[in-house]
Amino acid sequence: MRYKCAWLMKHKLLQVMAEREENRQLAGRVEIDDAYLGGALPGGKRGRGSENKVSFIAAVQTTETGHPVLVCLKKLVFTKEALAQWARKSLCASAQVISDGLACFTGVTTVGASHERTVTGGGAASVKLQQFHAVNTLLSNLKTSFSGTYHAFDFDKYGQRYLAEVQYRFNRRFDLSAILARLTRAAALTAPHPEHLIRAAEVGG
Repeated sequence: MRYKCAWLMKHKLLQVMAEREENRQLAGRVEIDDAYLGGALPGGKRGRGSENKVSFIAAVQTTETGHPVLVCLKKLVFTKEALAQWARKSLCASAQVISDGLACFTGVTTVGASHERTVTGGGAASVKLQQFHAVNTLLSNLKTSFSGTYHAFDFDKYGQRYLAEVQYRFNRRFDLSAILARLTRAAALTAPHPEHLIRAAEVGG
């Protein structure tokens, strides 16, 4: 019972964070990359096609010199249509998007954003490219945090909420002394989510 109450409270707070970040828009210089929660099952397919991986986009707004400012994390499939839909909600028309050569990333231009593609070829060398430093650092820290904090969670069902927590904390990291008060206020203003809704499906799934 104690675990159930703690789990429910955790997910109610994640829901609050998700709703507060739902309409986040990025502008200016934005690095994006495809990313995945989970890993290959024993004997299963590896890489982007693994049946045990849940895909999401990581987007980091930076200064002109590449310092991270804001982040947007969204679980989605990597098709041009899905990227276009994400871009319409999460990118300003003034964004200058920088990505690797994944074909679907061209969908970001549907909102008028400019797009610079770099074919990286994959491998260890690709994560060291300076133009992707902010997003690669974010993803490395995110995966380390998840593996060190959680034994396991349902990536497919609850992945967006856990990503929203990272996004919420990251985007408020410049004023950590106020983050608890802001979350408390947001929780008080957010519409109630009873347990059956919390368990039914994730936000934006």
